[in-house]
Amino acid sequence: MEKRPVKITETVLRDSHQSLIATRMTTEEMLPILEAMDEVGYHSLEAWGGATFDACLRFLNEDPWERLRTIRSHVKNTKLQMLFRGQNILGYRHYSDDVVEYFVQKCIANGIDIIRIFDALNDPRNLQTAIKATKKEGGHVQAAISYTTGPVFTNEYFAKYAKTLEEMGADSICIKDMAGLLMPYQAYDLVKAIKSVVSVPVQLHTHYTAGMASMTVLKAIEAGADIVDTACSPMAMGTSQPPTEPIVAALQGTPFDTGLDLGKLDVVTKHFTKLREKYLASGLMDPKVLKVNVNALLYQVPGGMLSNLISQLKQANASDKLDAVLEEVPRVRADAGYPPLVTPSSQIVGTQAVFNILTGERYKSVTKEFKGLVRGDYGKTPMPIDPAFVKKIIGDEPQITCRPADKLKPELDELRAKLGDKAKQEEDVLSYALFEQVAMKFFDARDTDSRIAEALSDADAKYMVNIREVK
Repeated sequence: MEKRPVKITETVLRDSHQSLIATRMTTEEMLPILEAMDEVGYHSLEAWGGATFDACLRFLNEDPWERLRTIRSHVKNTKLQMLFRGQNILGYRHYSDDVVEYFVQKCIANGIDIIRIFDALNDPRNLQTAIKATKKEGGHVQAAISYTTGPVFTNEYFAKYAKTLEEMGADSICIKDMAGLLMPYQAYDLVKAIKSVVSVPVQLHTHYTAGMASMTVLKAIEAGADIVDTACSPMAMGTSQPPTEPIVAALQGTPFDTGLDLGKLDVVTKHFTKLREKYLASGLMDPKVLKVNVNALLYQVPGGMLSNLISQLKQANASDKLDAVLEEVPRVRADAGYPPLVTPSSQIVGTQAVFNILTGERYKSVTKEFKGLVRGDYGKTPMPIDPAFVKKIIGDEPQITCRPADKLKPELDELRAKLGDKAKQEEDVLSYALFEQVAMKFFDARDTDSRIAEALSDADAKYMVNIREVK
């Protein structure tokens, strides 16, 4: 058998901690290990995007753009990769084309090499602006298929979608299995089906939630997957990715040998082992997220969505209703045209399932976002929605059948005007566009910190003058 070395994308700087500790790893915790990670020889480091942007601003009092620049300054040899939600960028609604284009431009200008672009509904129209913008800026477009199960989701469906993405300009294709639903032999057949119609590299991203991810990765590699996502072992498994080191060890001496050095990986492992112990001790890492939950296959609920449901029920003093909500999720999903459960559709479907159970009557109370999903605000659902159900949810309102972003006017100039002198860098308008209130709070805190630093600096200067005068 000819040699076909497999490449590794390490997720510990992004999806791994997003999945296990709600994206709370700080830039300061990453810094000491970045240069050692750069020497390992990974295909790429997934280091930005997804929920990291929101978490930096909302919880960590960090500028996400500064995080990216800092990581880039320490990672000279390895490609940096991010996750991008198509027309949603890193937020929860569709943004106008000029905002999407400017965001892509700034991602690449600040150090991103590969942008993994996906749409929650697998509607290719929602990817076209981000793909074109990435190509224009000279970035690598990795177009992602949101993997899920249901009546329409056959290997032929996914292969056809992959071919469409390649024709739109994708430089590689990612199978994005966000809920860990992809089983080993299904992965083998799926990769074969996609490889038979595309000529670009194929990458697999999966989660360990149901306990099968390492086996799934191995079968995908045997079928021809070129690159796989893994996480450094202390921050792997549970709702995270399969562990890097065992995958590398398992492939040694085979035609798929990654060529990575387990000694170099051990340096990385030791750093994140200390952090894992710290997160467990502080309660930031809940042991529940580390368990195998094969019921994920039954309810198709990704780890992040599950923690959201638990939190919503806890706030409503209805934690005992979790099983009923989990059983309701697939029913709501079927009613809504079988959207894959990934941000933002996972939150929309999950919250509606909670409402259905807590009110004791299905769709007695309907969220604004669920109405939007049914109306077509987020794009075309994989399967048509029953017209009677559409009428029940949105009444006589017309459904949106065009690309949703075609209904949006350019937003950038207005955003710049609203932000005014709060902006200290060009990227601030993008932080503001995505998370208006959270960003403003961050900008205010930054201004306060800056004034304090200035005052201290002035005091130091005056002190030094006095010292000189005394001398």
